[in-house]
Amino acid sequence: MSDFLAPPVPVVPAPFHTPEREKLQEQARAFAAERVLPLADELDKVKGEIPRSLLDELAELGYFGITVPREHGGLGLGAFEYCMIAEELARGWMSVGSIIARAQGAGTGVADESRRAELLRRSAAGTWIGAIALSEPDAGSDLAAVATRAVRDGDDFVITGRKRWTGNAKAADFIQVLVRTEDPKPGERRSAGLATVVVEKERDSFPEGVTGRPIDKIGYHGFVTWDLEFDGLRVPAGNQLASGDQGFADTQQWLNIARVHTAARAVGLARGAVEDCIVYLQKREQFEHPIGDFQAVRFRLATMAARVEQARSFYQHVAHRLDQGEPCEREAAMVKLLATEMAAEVTGDGIQLHGGNGYTTEHRVERYWRDARLTTIFEGTSEIQQKIIADRLLPRSPLG
Repeated sequence: MSDFLAPPVPVVPAPFHTPEREKLQEQARAFAAERVLPLADELDKVKGEIPRSLLDELAELGYFGITVPREHGGLGLGAFEYCMIAEELARGWMSVGSIIARAQGAGTGVADESRRAELLRRSAAGTWIGAIALSEPDAGSDLAAVATRAVRDGDDFVITGRKRWTGNAKAADFIQVLVRTEDPKPGERRSAGLATVVVEKERDSFPEGVTGRPIDKIGYHGFVTWDLEFDGLRVPAGNQLASGDQGFADTQQWLNIARVHTAARAVGLARGAVEDCIVYLQKREQFEHPIGDFQAVRFRLATMAARVEQARSFYQHVAHRLDQGEPCEREAAMVKLLATEMAAEVTGDGIQLHGGNGYTTEHRVERYWRDARLTTIFEGTSEIQQKIIADRLLPRSPLG
């Protein structure tokens, strides 16, 4: 039927609206609808990977260098635009909204200035796409417990240990690894002795000294997530990005932006559920009426839509503050907590509104739910976000 009401699409509101942002949002939305969504429909069901051809298209649009300065070939924009584009891409396929985070200047902060400039240009061009190796079997939420060792040997580090949940590791141009170079001394923080090292590699292979095992996931398809083993991998000492408290602080700052980015991806997924439900509720008939005529259904949809709008406004607010130079650690945790829990619930409601059809792979809503469920776990679980928030609101009493 041609008289169906089309779902409304979000626009950049005041005071954040600019003509440039509006154009960028429309471009990302069209790309997601025309290029990303059809690929997701085809490949997610078979756990397929994002094609190289699509990565090339993302690079042509500049999406790997949204936050890279213009002098290095990037778009020179901020967290606001980065998250806005990520929402649109995640609306099509969350892994595409995620793959752009593997660039944006990641893995470029080496000491050598000319090398850093070269890597920034490659990052912006989509030829320096990485993987981030933080978590370990015994160090996930507690990153200060990282045990992977990097021992100095002449001009190299020799890395030994194991990393888990390293997405895109084999397909990447580099792996950014959080390692321990020495144990903390008595009285020092547990993060003392940590460093970040970049492992440069060829795409679609592991260097000598690295082996990997794919982790079979229920969702978040589009790239493979790896369990990695480092056994005497040699890396030039010049590939160290940061060490000690600074290295840990840099990781935490990266996580602040990553958490707002995750909130934006969660909004994209929840929005997909709302938009698909608006269409489905008009098409599906029961008791001689479209099921969208029934008040219980209408009210559930209304609440879903309101929660998506609320989360979008919150992530835009926090992204704007990050662009103003505010650290926003508490606020990043808040928006990550609320947006991802919202997405898991709203996409679950979307399955319910689709009835039995929602529990099939014939409709996209099950994919939104599988991916949204993960957003409450990675970049710090919901419980970790609650801890971050509570620790900044309430002092702890000394234990007796």
